[in-house]
Amino acid sequence: MSERWARLALQTYRWAGMAAYPFMGVYVGMRATRGKEQHDRRGERYGRPSEKRPDGPLVWVHAVSVGETGAVSGLIGRLRERGVPVVLTTGTVTSAALARERFGDEVIHQYVPLDLKPAVSRFLNYWRPDLAVFAESEIWPMTILELGARRIPQVLINGRMSDRSFRRWKSRLALAESLFENLSHVAAQTERDGERFRALGARPVTVSGNLKADVPVPPVDPGVFAQMRARIQNRPVWLAVSTHDGEELAAARVHVMLKKRWPGLLTVIVPRHPTRADELAAAIGEMGLTVVRRTHDKFPTDAADIFLGDTIGEMGLYLRMGKIAFVGRSLTAEGGQNPLEPAMLGCAVLAGPNLSNFEEVYGRFQEARAARVVDDELMLAKAVNFLLANEAMCDAMAAAGQGVVADMEGALERTWQTLNPYIQPLVVKASLSPSGRTGEEGDADRMPVANGGARFGW
Repeated sequence: MSERWARLALQTYRWAGMAAYPFMGVYVGMRATRGKEQHDRRGERYGRPSEKRPDGPLVWVHAVSVGETGAVSGLIGRLRERGVPVVLTTGTVTSAALARERFGDEVIHQYVPLDLKPAVSRFLNYWRPDLAVFAESEIWPMTILELGARRIPQVLINGRMSDRSFRRWKSRLALAESLFENLSHVAAQTERDGERFRALGARPVTVSGNLKADVPVPPVDPGVFAQMRARIQNRPVWLAVSTHDGEELAAARVHVMLKKRWPGLLTVIVPRHPTRADELAAAIGEMGLTVVRRTHDKFPTDAADIFLGDTIGEMGLYLRMGKIAFVGRSLTAEGGQNPLEPAMLGCAVLAGPNLSNFEEVYGRFQEARAARVVDDELMLAKAVNFLLANEAMCDAMAAAGQGVVADMEGALERTWQTLNPYIQPLVVKASLSPSGRTGEEGDADRMPVANGGARFGW
C-alpha cells in the first residue's frame, strides 16, 4: 500500500465514521442492554463529559480493560503524588468498577469515546490533555490522528504486538507508518515487541518490560479471608480464573471427572466478565453440580461443587483459596491472560495452548517450570489431579513462578523514566496552577481544533 493509498484509506475511515456516527446510538444501546455499557453514562462514549475538568495540566491515561487498568495503577499513583491530575478512560464496565475501587475520587474516570471524529473531537476539546498515555495495544486511528493534529504528545506504554496484529499491520505498511509516526514514544514489553513497532514505523522505541510484574500483590480483607478459610477447611481446591466462554463449562466437566477421586473437591471459577454469571450458574447447574455464588451466598457451603466468583476486585481473595490456578482465554479462546497475579500469590499455573498475547511471559514460566500448558480439558483434568496428589511439586511450581515475577520487576521505573521528559514540565505547571477553576462543556465544545487534520490534507 502506497502513502497515497494510506492517506485515502484514513480519509475514508474518517468520513465513514462521521456517516455512521448518527446511528451509533443503536449499537451503544444494544451493548447497554447486555450489561456492557452503563445506561446513565452512555454519553461519555460520544465524548460528552460527566465530570468537570480540573484546572491546569492534565494527563489522559487509557487502559482498555481490567488487566491494563491494574497495570497502569502504579504510574497513575506516581502522577497523583506529584500533583498532576489524571483522566482515566477504560472500555468495559468491569474496568470502570475497578478504577472506582482502586482510585476513588483521586482520578477522573470516563468511558473511552468511540473512535469516530465527532466523539474524539468533543472529548479532546473538553479535556484538553497535555499528554496522552495508552496501554498495551490500543491503536485507534482517529484518536491517534486527532491527537497528532493537535500536537499532543502520545506515548504507548507496556506496548505489545501479537503475531496476528503484526501480520495485519505489515500487510498495510504505509497505513501503519502513517499512524505510528504520530506516537512520540513506544515503551514495549519485550525486544520482539519493540522490533515489531520499529518495523511499522514507530520511533523512538525502547523496551521497558511488563508493567504487570510491578503491580502490588492483589489485596484481601483479612476478616473475609479468615471466614473463607474456615468454610473451606481442608477441602481440595483448584481454580479457573479469567475464564472466557466455554472455559467455565470445561472447568465444570473437569470437576465431574475428579469428583469421585477427590471427595469434597471445590472448583472455584472466576469468569473474566462477571455479567455472565447468571447464564453460567444455570448451565453448570444443569450438569447436576451445586453452584454457590459469591454475590448471593458469600461463602461456599459444604455441599458446593462450584464456587462462582462473580464479583469485581476480589481476585486477591479468590487466588488465596487454592494453590492451583488455570488461567483462561487460552483453551477455548485465543490470546491468553496474564499469569503474573496467580504466580504472585503462590499458585501453580496451568493454561491452554492459545497464548499468543503472552508468549514471552509464558515462555519464561515454562523455562522455569512454573507453568504447564494443557491442550484440552482432559489434559487439564490430569494436570489438576497430578498437582493435587503431589503437593511438593505444586509448591515447587509456585515458588518458581514467584521467582519469575521477581526477575521481571522494574518495568514501572523504566516506564517512568521514558515518560519523565513529558511529565516533568506538567509537574512544574501543576505547582503553579490555581485551584478551583474548571472547564465548561459548552465553551470547550466551541474551541477551535488546532490544525484540524491538515497533516493528511483533510
